[in-house]
Parts: sequence; C-alpha cells; structure tokens
Amino acid sequence: MGQKVKPTGFRTGVMTGWKSRWYASKQEFAALLVEDTKIRAFVKKRKDRFGKPMYPTIAKVEIERTRDEVKVILFSARPGILIGRKGERVEELQNELQQKTGRRINIKIEEITRPELVAQLVAEDIAEQLVKRAGFRRTMKRALEQTMDAGAKGIKIQLAGRLGGAEMARREKQIAGSIPLSTLRAKIDYGFTEAKIAQGHIGVQVWINQGMYSEDETDGVDAQTGQASKKPKRTYKR
Repeated sequence: MGQKVKPTGFRTGVMTGWKSRWYASKQEFAALLVEDTKIRAFVKKRKDRFGKPMYPTIAKVEIERTRDEVKVILFSARPGILIGRKGERVEELQNELQQKTGRRINIKIEEITRPELVAQLVAEDIAEQLVKRAGFRRTMKRALEQTMDAGAKGIKIQLAGRLGGAEMARREKQIAGSIPLSTLRAKIDYGFTEAKIAQGHIGVQVWINQGMYSEDETDGVDAQTGQASKKPKRTYKR
C-alpha cells in the first residue's frame, strides 16, 4: 500500500501536524475548508502580466485561525521576492486576501534554507526546466545529484506524459538511495506539479527521504504511551 498512499497524508496526525490548524462548528467547517483551499490556490496560481508566478518558490502554505484573524504562513526559498521593497508585496497580498475572504489576514513568511531537500520545490524546478525545452533525462539526473549532494537519504522522481514530444504518453522514473514509503518513522517529503509544454501537460512527482524523525520533532501522539502491557493476564481461581 505504500505506493498508493500520499506520504505526507499518511504521516499527518501521527508524525507530522496538520497544515490547517483551527477548530470550527459543524455548520462552519465546510465553508472554512473551502476558504483555506481558495487561499492556497490564490497564492500558488497568481500570475503577473507576463504569465509568471507572482509568488514563486513557495513550498507550502499553513493556515491558523482565531476568532479575530486568519494567520497565513508561507514557506519560501526566496523570501526577499515575497516581501518586496519595504514589504510592499506582502501588504499587497494581504489586502487581496482580505478582499477575497472578508476577514483580517496576517501573513508570516518562513525561509527554507535547503530548497534541494524540499520535494515541492524540486518538482517545480524540474517542471520549469521542461518548459524551457530541456532534456527530461538530463533534468532528472541533475535533480537527483543535487538532492543527494545536499544530504538526502534517497530520492525518487517520476515523470508522466508525452516525454520528449513522443506520440504516446509514458512514465519514466529514476531512483537514488532508499525511499521507505511505508515506514512511518521515515521523513518522506512529497511534491507534485505539472509542466505545461506545447505537446501537453507532463506530471512531475518527487519523493525525498530526509532521514528519520527524532522524538522531539514528532507532532503526533506518542505511540509508546498507548501500547498495551505485555505482562500475562492474571488468572483468578474460582
């Protein structure tokens, strides 16, 4: 089952925390969930007048809600582009999200120091190279080498679509190191994006093994406290 389950969802609530952290009543829950999706889609898909992403290199968006405001945390490899000169781009994004949601938005930007170890950023970099008509095998090999040199324990890259402009769509994958997808203690990061080329869309999937979770990193429930006692049951004579 390891290949059929998204690794991040498989570990959510066990080894990692949720990307949306808030509580709502049964009547409001669905509307707030849709609002979270719209916020993430707006940040990731917003384009400028030249067709380029306005907020590039964003690995993930986390959302925290209180009664008064919505806190949006952006994890980016290049925070300077998001902040802009004197923070003007942050204020612009904040105002647009406030108009879209009708709520008070507070934006926080976290820097990613090692983008080679973040699967979503690696996948987007591969997609960007494919759009520029780079050879897909060379692009995959280069991404493998950069990630392994950065200290990853393993990486798997899979491309699907009309690779190289072929008539028939197919899948190609390359693996380096180990990718234990079913091991919950393994810190597996997953990223997906699409490269829009002239022949069609090419799906880019990346799995990166960042090592093992340490005990202080886990956000889920401690499994050892819930283990049953291994002592034999006491028998009572009648």
